[in-house]
Amino acid sequence: MIHANAPLTPTGRLRMVTRHLSDGIPKAHVAAEFRVSRPTVATWVARYRAEGEKGLQDRASRP
Repeated sequence: MIHANAPLTPTGRLRMVTRHLSDGIPKAHVAAEFRVSRPTVATWVARYRAEGEKGLQDRASRP
């Protein structure tokens, strides 16, 4: 189930991370391309580096 406020699906997040890590596109440019903020790109890149594709899955938004 996709989080109601998520701008991207896990597949879209993987494409976004790949654009930065594999293609070498700066985070700011990737953010503009995917219409998200630069900190959002940084968050998904960090989660991907830490956990791989599993880190790109939706998480509970409860505190």
